[in-house]
Amino acid sequence: MSTLEEILQKAENLLQPYAQSSSRPETNRLDVYLARENLIPAIKVLVEARWGYLSTITGIDRPAAAVEEGQSPEEGEIEVLYSFCSGAAIVNLRVRVPYADAVLPSICPLIPSATLGERELMEMFGVKVEGTPDTSRLILADSWPEGVYPLRKSFVPAARFSGGAEGG
Repeated sequence: MSTLEEILQKAENLLQPYAQSSSRPETNRLDVYLARENLIPAIKVLVEARWGYLSTITGIDRPAAAVEEGQSPEEGEIEVLYSFCSGAAIVNLRVRVPYADAVLPSICPLIPSATLGERELMEMFGVKVEGTPDTSRLILADSWPEGVYPLRKSFVPAARFSGGAEGG
C-alpha cells in the first residue's frame, strides 16, 4: 500500500514534463501550474497511469487591479482548476486564460463525464471549451443574456428580486 507522499510523488513525477511550476500548499495536495497547451497531455498522462479520478472543474475569476489610481485595470484572467483525487491525495491542474482569449480544449475525449464541468465553466465564467460535445445551458435559463457571466466578480444583477431585504 502506498503512502500519501508516494501517491503525490508519483503524480508530481508524471506531470513534471508539462508543469510550469508546482507547489505543495497542504500535506495532501499538489498544485501543478500548466500552460494551456499542456492541459491535454497532462490529463492524458494521469488517465493512462490510472492516477485517481477527476473530482471537479472549478473556475476562479482573477480580475486585474489598476496599477495606480486613475489608470484602467489590466486585463484579468480566469484560472481553471482540474481537481483529481486518489484517496486523500489531491492534485489540482491549474491553467490561466486571459478574458480576451478565454478558451480551453475539451477534456471530454479523455474523460467523458467532464462535460458537466465544462458546461458550467462556459456559462458561469465565459470560458469557451473547444470540442466539448454539449454546449447547451446547464444552470442558467435559456433567456439569460449572452456575455453575462454570474461567477465573474464584475457581475452585477440587473434587477433586485422582490421579497429581498428591502421588503419588496
